[in-house]
Amino acid sequence: MITESPILALQQQRMLLEIEYNVDKEEHRRQMEAKGLERLAKRGDAWLNVRFGRSYYNSLNQLSIELYRTQDQDVEHNFEFGRPVWILRKQRPTTEGKANEGLGKRNEGLGKYLSGVVNYVDGDRMVVVVPDGTDIVTLQTAETLTVQLAFDETTYRLMFEALDRTIRAKGRLGYLRDLFYSSQKAETFSFAPMQFPFLNASQERAVNEVLRAKDVAVVHGPPGTGKTTTLVEAIFETLRRENQVLVCAQSNMAVDWISEKLVDRGINVLRIGNPTRVNDKMLSFTYERRFESHPDYTQLWAIRKGIRELRANRKRGDRSFHQKLERLKEREIELDLRIRAQIFGEARVIACTLVGSANRLLDGMKFGTLFIDEAAQALEAACWIPMRRASRVILAGDHCQLPPTIKSIAAMKGGLDKTLMQRIVERKPEAVTLLTMQYRMNEKIMQFSSNWFYNGKVVAAPAVKFRGILDLDTPMEWREIKDEELVIRDEETKFDDRRESQLGNEEFVGENFGRVNKPEARETLMALAEYFVKIGKQRIMDERIDVGIISPYRAQVQYIRHLIKKTDFFKPFRKIISVNTVDGFQGQERDVILVSLVRSNAEGQIGFLRDLRRMNVAITRARMKLIILGDVNTLTKHPFYKKLWEYCINRG
Repeated sequence: MITESPILALQQQRMLLEIEYNVDKEEHRRQMEAKGLERLAKRGDAWLNVRFGRSYYNSLNQLSIELYRTQDQDVEHNFEFGRPVWILRKQRPTTEGKANEGLGKRNEGLGKYLSGVVNYVDGDRMVVVVPDGTDIVTLQTAETLTVQLAFDETTYRLMFEALDRTIRAKGRLGYLRDLFYSSQKAETFSFAPMQFPFLNASQERAVNEVLRAKDVAVVHGPPGTGKTTTLVEAIFETLRRENQVLVCAQSNMAVDWISEKLVDRGINVLRIGNPTRVNDKMLSFTYERRFESHPDYTQLWAIRKGIRELRANRKRGDRSFHQKLERLKEREIELDLRIRAQIFGEARVIACTLVGSANRLLDGMKFGTLFIDEAAQALEAACWIPMRRASRVILAGDHCQLPPTIKSIAAMKGGLDKTLMQRIVERKPEAVTLLTMQYRMNEKIMQFSSNWFYNGKVVAAPAVKFRGILDLDTPMEWREIKDEELVIRDEETKFDDRRESQLGNEEFVGENFGRVNKPEARETLMALAEYFVKIGKQRIMDERIDVGIISPYRAQVQYIRHLIKKTDFFKPFRKIISVNTVDGFQGQERDVILVSLVRSNAEGQIGFLRDLRRMNVAITRARMKLIILGDVNTLTKHPFYKKLWEYCINRG
């Protein structure tokens, strides 16, 4: 039996996490000092010249302020629930003519900046929770306000605490720790398999294995295989045996997605934290919205208002002040606990991010089963945060797709990128169920990924096997930049395809934006324009044929967006064309996908394109048409891309 000391392994994880923390913090500090606010805004890390809306106390009795973005509305920002921010008040220029924007220096009171936490984001409106006692008037009267992302100390602190707690653990948490780091077989219950007519054979097997698991089970879901459908059914069946379960994921978006599917299944979900997918349906099952709609909330709000007014109007020498305050606080606590108990008592599923599971609202709560969706994208330390609340854990995801984001090369080489799901897959194959039938892609698009990543076990469902847009179309093709100076292949496109002298050469833009290949970007849009002409404009609009353009590099994404915006041909189609990074397309699909690989150099350097898991995501987003654009001479020096190119040439 292969056994690794779990204590030593987790101590190693902690050391690597410490390295990652220091690198991440230093990089954030350097960026804040070196880059102006304008550049931060273009990256989506800041809002400039924000308009102050109103201030109020939310249902959790937190002082909240509304901020509105007034410029750069076309930039995709990185603000979301739970992220820490700084609110900067731009100072008037000094006599030397330099403006002090308060970067890197903390000022007493508000002064140069105020810290807060994002509570809600909807388009260009943001709600930020700020400390009690904040001088709201100073904010309202400031010459200009800027809000920017701050370094997230809280997430790291919670991961460190989770590792320390797991290292010291005895009881059930200690048992799971020791189990996961050994090759000891995971125990199961024994009962006849249940049948689910609306699931395929592998999905049905996965649900049964989840129900049988005493300690752990893994649902391995390759692209398009219905992982979410399977997980929802597993949760539904688990709730026939348990009163309540905890469902977590690494990102707010993933939590929103699984929560929405559970609600559609008729399950009472309580979402801890505000959703990223903002709509009335999503908001209706958040804790805050449920709290506000409770019949006793009006009374509670009145008591809290009374407490604030009592404190604000306290008179010197008022001997009855403390008595009045204590009576009101006792009544406040009583009502708060009663409302909270009723809300949690009615919920069958508690849904939150892994970090969100540390929320004080969940203090003292225990669950029979913890479900972790998109487990392959979460650091192991983050998975241990909710684990203390559960007796068993079910992990779902695909370790052959996007890995966790890690900034330290040293930490990555040390093994920080190895997830808990990977560890369990390697040590406990009996606990893993692979979903094998996919419902997204044409068979020819799917087959390469199936062969390379899943040992050829994934097959296409009959309904999508031969699905395409055009008769006799080539579902998957690789396209290169040719050496012609000017090529307009169809006058109907009206696309100015003027090329630059150094064809195919990549350009380094910066650490955070990566690389751009302008000729390849233009070739990408030329390929799309030509395909649109073949399909026909009217058919595209009638059938709402949607398109995704993917690139590993942010600089290439931004340049392609710029080209689309200034090209008249694409004006009618802009709403159906999405352009984003590989990470931005995780979990999504489109009828047509174009992938711009960017790298083109004499040395054959491909950088992080060597992370094939990202490429697996990129090439599995397309339902009916996949076009890959890349420099063959550069990329085929790597065996994966050589094989992919040969596949496109021979079978696409």
